Amino acid sequence: MIRYIVRRLLWMVVLLFLVSAITFLIFYALPSADPAVLRAGRQPNTQLIAHIRHQLGLDRPWYVQYWHYIKRLVLHFDFGYSYQNLISVRRQIFERLPATISLTLGAAVLWIVVGMAVGTISAVYRGRLVDRVAMTGALVGISAPVYLLGLVGLYFFANDTGKIHVFPGSGSYTGLTVNPVKWFTSLLLPWIVLATTQAAIYARLLRANLIDTLSEDYIRTARAKGLSEPRVVIVHGVRSAITPVVTAAGLDVGILLGGAILTETVFNIPGVGHLAYESIKNSDLPMIQGTVLLGAFFIILLNLVVDVLYAFIDPRVRYA
Repeated sequence: MIRYIVRRLLWMVVLLFLVSAITFLIFYALPSADPAVLRAGRQPNTQLIAHIRHQLGLDRPWYVQYWHYIKRLVLHFDFGYSYQNLISVRRQIFERLPATISLTLGAAVLWIVVGMAVGTISAVYRGRLVDRVAMTGALVGISAPVYLLGLVGLYFFANDTGKIHVFPGSGSYTGLTVNPVKWFTSLLLPWIVLATTQAAIYARLLRANLIDTLSEDYIRTARAKGLSEPRVVIVHGVRSAITPVVTAAGLDVGILLGGAILTETVFNIPGVGHLAYESIKNSDLPMIQGTVLLGAFFIILLNLVVDVLYAFIDPRVRYA
C-alpha cells in the first residue's frame, strides 16, 4: 500500500507539471485578450502597452516565461503576481480557499446523506409508489441547472428580494472565524442548491447498483441465515454497491474544491471559483494558472484517497 501511494504521489507531480504546461500553452497560443492592453486602461498608447508588457515579462519568448514560472513555483512555492493588480496569486487563492472549502464540504455531506438515503429506499421498494416519486424527483433535480436553482432560490427565499424571507441573500457570506452562526446561515441556501443535483445523481447511481447487488447469491444466503433486513441491506448490500458512489464523490468534491464557479457566482461567494471566473474575464494568466493547478491538485489527491478507501470498503481490493 505504501509503495502504491508513493508512486501515485510522484505521478501527481508529473500530472501537475503537464497541466501547468498545457494551460500556459493554451493561454499563449489562443489568448482571449492582451493583458497589457486590459491593464493600460480605456485609452492606452503604444508606449504604455510596451512598458506594461516588459514589466509583466510578456515580451519574452513563451518558454522563457514558463521556465521562470516553474522555477519560482518549485523553489519558492510562488505562483507569481496577478497581471491586473500585482497581488500575490498564492495569497489571493489562500484567502478565497476557506469559502470554497466551506461551500463544498457542507454541500457534499448533504448530497451524500440525502442521495444514499433516497437511493437505498428506492432500491428496497423498487417499483412501488415511493420509488417512483423519489426517482421522478431525482430526474427533476438532475435536469435543473445549478444557476437556475440558485436564481429561483434567491427569488423565493432570500431575505432581500425573496417572496418568503428564509435565507440570507446573495453576497451575505461571512467567514467561519468571524461569526459561526452567520457563516452557517449564509451557506444554507448555497448548500441546498449545490447538493440538489448531486443528490439526485447519487440516488439514481446507488439505486441501480443496489438493485443488482440485492439479487446476488450472498445476499440470499445472508437472508437465509436469519439476518435482519436492515442489516442485509446496509451492511452487505450498500457496502458492496457503494464503490461507484465513492468514485463519483471523489471526483465531484475534487472538482468543486477547485472552484464551484456557478454557485459562487450566483450567490456572490468570494471563493476560488469566483476568482477563476474574474481571472478568465481579465486574461490574468498567473491567476488562471494558480486556480487550475489548485483544481488539478484536489482532483488528483481525491482520486488517490478514493483508491485507498476501496481497500477498506471492499476487502477484495489489494494494492501492490
